[in-house]
Amino acid sequence: MRVTQIFAAAALALASTFAVAAATDASAGAEQAIRNTLKTLALEVPVESVASSPVNGLYEVKLQGGRVLYASGDGQFVMQGYLYQIQDGKPVNLTEKTERQGIAKLINGIPAAEMVVYPAKGETKSHITVFTDTTCPYCHKLHAEVPELNRRGIEVRYVAFPRQGLGSPGDEQLQAVWCSSDRRAALDKMIDGKEIKAAKCANPVSKQFELGQSIGVNGTPAIVLQSGQVIPGYQPAPQVAKLALASDGKAAK
Repeated sequence: MRVTQIFAAAALALASTFAVAAATDASAGAEQAIRNTLKTLALEVPVESVASSPVNGLYEVKLQGGRVLYASGDGQFVMQGYLYQIQDGKPVNLTEKTERQGIAKLINGIPAAEMVVYPAKGETKSHITVFTDTTCPYCHKLHAEVPELNRRGIEVRYVAFPRQGLGSPGDEQLQAVWCSSDRRAALDKMIDGKEIKAAKCANPVSKQFELGQSIGVNGTPAIVLQSGQVIPGYQPAPQVAKLALASDGKAAK
């Protein structure tokens, strides 16, 4: 009887191993089929990963920059749109959640040495990353409220986004700011309408411009919360602070 039980347990373990292997093979086959299909679409954005979605037979395709697509396992169908799950009677946007996680990873990974940082006064409760252009009037308006944001415990991190493209006057001004020995002072002066001079240097302006484009930024200012949520356009300091503090709680989960 004991021998029978041993053989039964061994058979069960072997069956489980084969099932896992089959699922792994199926997943690998689906990923290759989906990647082959996406190559024919000539996407400008590289594919970061392909993995099963919460829906059976539907795969989640993460693109560099945080965007998400969905595809069938055979690669014959590809779609872009929101995937919702009903939790406790309420719709949860799974696509938006995944995209924000991808954006947060990119934005929060930018080295401080490549940004212009205005630290919070006292305890840092949260931070925002702002794509800015020194020729943008609403960027000037937001910049005037940076001291208030700092007072509320919000660190403001600036990255460059010449809204009229590389080679534009905004691009030249941003490069001058980033090549200055005191970037904060240079940015303050430039936004105040004063001319600054700085020697040309290797700088991250074009890289940050491309990063902004990859996550969907198409104008300035564009505010990215710690959670990865992108807020296009100007918002007054109290509203930005409220969103930033709420975002900090979501990012910590």
